[in-house]
Amino acid sequence: MSRVSQAEARANRQRVVESASRLFREKGVRDVSVADVMQSVGMTQGGFYKQFASKTALVDEATAEAFSDMLRRLEAMDDTHDGHDAAWSSLIDSYLSPETRDNPGSGCPAAGFAGDFARDPEWRDTYAAGIRDMAGWIAPEDTGLAALSTLVGALLLARATAGSPLSEEILRAARKAAARLTE
Repeated sequence: MSRVSQAEARANRQRVVESASRLFREKGVRDVSVADVMQSVGMTQGGFYKQFASKTALVDEATAEAFSDMLRRLEAMDDTHDGHDAAWSSLIDSYLSPETRDNPGSGCPAAGFAGDFARDPEWRDTYAAGIRDMAGWIAPEDTGLAALSTLVGALLLARATAGSPLSEEILRAARKAAARLTE
């Protein structure tokens, strides 16, 4: 049996973290097993324990990675738009869209992990740091927190009412409200 190089091991670990992050946001942390994660990347469950001490360690790393990725995407929006206000407006439109509502696995970790972490404080420090960073990108202090709360709350409500006309109404109303928050 051949051993994998350090570079391959790092790449495998990254694939596991990315897949776990997506699966946790899609199905919830409690409903995704280590076996589910490993199967999604074509690896064995035994390989998991060579990379991670526990599922708890994976959840923490997957959460941190998801927030880091989100922050990189937000910062890139500043570079691809005509100023931060235009980037914020673009985020509102994309975040509060049917596409984002219907694809939680690739969506925002703030919304994707909220339900799990509200019930289980084990990963709250990592989650709270990610929330603080995202809100800070939006606007300073209370304004950023209020705007992020509007986005996340609206997305969660829209997901919970998906398939009904109310879901679209929530997205539309929240787009208007979020835009006014940073004026």
